[in-house]
Amino acid sequence: MTRLGTVAALRRYPVKSMLGEDLAEADIGAGGLGGDRRWALLDAETGRIASAKNPRLWRALLTMAATADGDGARIALPTGETVRTGDPGAAQVLSRALGRRVEPASVPPEGATLERAVPEEVLAAGVTAEVAVEETVIGLGAPSGGGFVDFAPLHLIGTATLEAIGAESPRGVAEDVRYRPNLVVETGGPAFGENGWAGREMAVGDEVVLRVTVPTPRCSIPTLEHGALPRDPAALRVPAARNRVEPMPGLGPRACAGVYAQVLRPGRVRRGAAVRLL
Repeated sequence: MTRLGTVAALRRYPVKSMLGEDLAEADIGAGGLGGDRRWALLDAETGRIASAKNPRLWRALLTMAATADGDGARIALPTGETVRTGDPGAAQVLSRALGRRVEPASVPPEGATLERAVPEEVLAAGVTAEVAVEETVIGLGAPSGGGFVDFAPLHLIGTATLEAIGAESPRGVAEDVRYRPNLVVETGGPAFGENGWAGREMAVGDEVVLRVTVPTPRCSIPTLEHGALPRDPAALRVPAARNRVEPMPGLGPRACAGVYAQVLRPGRVRRGAAVRLL
């Protein structure tokens, strides 16, 4: 076994593309961290999932913060207003805030898709520009009923990678929330060392075992405003310059930071738990 470090942060995002919540401990099952991405907003016009991966339409989602609330989620809007996903009138409140008609959903439509703006074009043209988009099917690396995850049930990133990105950013920091991980792993060693975790099994604490699958290709979301955090184009430019790898055969080189993982053995995880490659 190779000790990588410890769990520095646990985070879930009850509503896709909204700000999430930090946890001291959490259950991890086959579908990922309990309560993570259980809800999303559906664009009533297109039927697609609303995602800040297309920032021209949906970057305002990152001004909203979601917390788990029973079998639903409570959403805090930047105006101070709150709404619960299952409440009558929730769709109207959220549609008004986003300027586009949406419906909260807890079950992905069959073949659910979202639009991913080409990140390099967003960097060059800005978040309000009309740029090329790719339509992608969500959850291809997740078990059935895995909620609204982009690809696999869990996303991890190491602090060595974040520190290296921050060192080259004019802001001098790379906030982990920009990359929306479930687990932040306190790591030493080189930046982007997560690439070497792919294909390996990983123990987290005394119970959970994961299989790390592929490096995580980054979209434009890390560059966007996240609540009070300002825009930071370096959050994408640095991985694009230093870690362009092909996450899966046929996908071509992409700017990557972090990794996706599947759950081999479920259990409970706490902050500070040891993380080891098996």
